[in-house]
Amino acid sequence: MTAVLLRGGRVVDPGTGFDGIADVLVDGGRIAAIGVDLVHEGAEVIDVAGRIVGPGFVDLHSHVNSIAGQRLQAMDGVTTALELEAGLLPVELAYARALEEGRPINFGFSASWGMARAEVLSGRQPDADLGLSMLSDPAWQADSSPTQLRQWLGRLESELADGALGIGILQGYAPRTDPAEHRAVQELAARAGAPTFTHVREIVEADATTPIDGTEEAARAAMDFGGQVHHCHVNSTSRRHIERVLGTIDRARTGGATITVEAYPYGAGSTGIGAAFLAPERLPVWDLTPSSIVIVATGERIRDEAHLRHVRATDPGAACIVEYLDERDPADRALLERSLAFPDSIVASDAMHVTWPDGSTDTREWPLPAGGMTHPRTAGTFARSLRTMVRERGAWTWLEAFRRCSMLPARVLDRVSPAFAQKGHLGIGADADLVVIDPERITDQATYLDSTRPSLGVDHLLVRGELVVRDGDVVVDAYPGRGLRGALR
Repeated sequence: MTAVLLRGGRVVDPGTGFDGIADVLVDGGRIAAIGVDLVHEGAEVIDVAGRIVGPGFVDLHSHVNSIAGQRLQAMDGVTTALELEAGLLPVELAYARALEEGRPINFGFSASWGMARAEVLSGRQPDADLGLSMLSDPAWQADSSPTQLRQWLGRLESELADGALGIGILQGYAPRTDPAEHRAVQELAARAGAPTFTHVREIVEADATTPIDGTEEAARAAMDFGGQVHHCHVNSTSRRHIERVLGTIDRARTGGATITVEAYPYGAGSTGIGAAFLAPERLPVWDLTPSSIVIVATGERIRDEAHLRHVRATDPGAACIVEYLDERDPADRALLERSLAFPDSIVASDAMHVTWPDGSTDTREWPLPAGGMTHPRTAGTFARSLRTMVRERGAWTWLEAFRRCSMLPARVLDRVSPAFAQKGHLGIGADADLVVIDPERITDQATYLDSTRPSLGVDHLLVRGELVVRDGDVVVDAYPGRGLRGALR
């Protein structure tokens, strides 16, 4: 592996707080030196004057699990993309498959609560592929008998022993299950020293009959069991009630709970159209109508309730976009920015795979073939966050931006995986996962109608010391990504 010397950039390290002009020497997949006028015989020298050099972004919430999707994320500054909210089962197969296919950036998986429940309650055989059609299957969303509970808890425990990076809990897709079952999962994770990553169930403002407010449930678990609880995409599960939800999280933190939170800068989410919360009778509680939903594969907007019921019945796994906030409305934009500005809020994409008209979801071709569709957050979450919060709003310094995009997400995994100690910062000996950004050009280009346009302004991206993005474009034969696994204490 050739050494690389990044010459004369503005180096920003959230690990030490350093922000200044320096060279960065990468050798053997590690950061070898940071200083002025560094020399290393045989190193490839890249002039990065006028650019920002920092640790690559760690995305805690990515569902792409593909070369095509990861290349879009690499162009957005991501060096590690993790499937943690949903997780996969079995993780051993998920890691083996990704390594065999090759990945441009690092990857990792949590144990899937939903797939473990589906295996026990509805007899679905897990194949390390979370099909969106599963989300509409009512069998696994039911309460468990004591025997069933022991079975799927045991499955999750064995997955943690096999290297899962925690437990992903899609509680929002089974919103009526007994809260005691949720507590059992959180207790298991805390005992094992593993974090949980939760799509919370409905909050009280959306469903006054909910067994428990979703954010309150997550906060209580963190307080009662002392584990690491991560609240996924607080923007989309809270919508216009973000202030109340963030207040609940803040009180839990003040009380000593270890609860982290993430957000992405878009007013629309994406999921399978068969999800429980997209049932026609559920839409009004979020001020939504059927026309708030767009089918990803075709760009078709749902016309009315009859159309929605038809698609849910005939193709429940169809990926869709759900418009829950109006990004053109200043008040709604302020809500999105509030979720990003919340103290220690982490940027995470909830990236979705790219789908082409023939049903395929991956390719080694670059640029990507025409006709692919996804949510724009797959390609643009981090660049959009930086453009908005650093350049336009001045809400974050560059040091703070790297803290939220690199340092804080890596620290969420510290307890479960020693490998993350070397990520999210620029310490000597740290992993050479680096991003070089043009601060004046960094921006997203993906839109809801043209969702696979890569971000601009990521000039170079190194993963384990190998260039994956060079001069603003993908290096097509670079597959240095490796699996990051948990290790039970």
